[in-house]
Amino acid sequence: MNWNGDQVDERAEAAAELGLLLGAEHVLQASRAVVPLEEGTLERSGTATQEGLTAAVSYDTVYARYQHERLDLRHANGRTAKYLEGPLNAERETVGEIIAAELRRALE
Repeated sequence: MNWNGDQVDERAEAAAELGLLLGAEHVLQASRAVVPLEEGTLERSGTATQEGLTAAVSYDTVYARYQHERLDLRHANGRTAKYLEGPLNAERETVGEIIAAELRRALE
């Protein structure tokens, strides 16, 4: 009998990292549907990144945080403040499923 624990660990970690990136990209896509939109600069600045077992979704404009946090601002229909927080909470289960699917594939 051969023990391949190190290989299994490597495959599982790689799958988890990929799942995290795919999950972050999913949240980014969901947030782009509700991010405040005037000229599209804020929407285009959105990125999903992953490093190790950490993933992030961010928007990179000087006013991104302001738009996210200010609940008193007016936005076009379907667009809203909390454009990251809302989709992240709404898509939490789906992100978990994406990560789990990558782990299953890697460990079959």
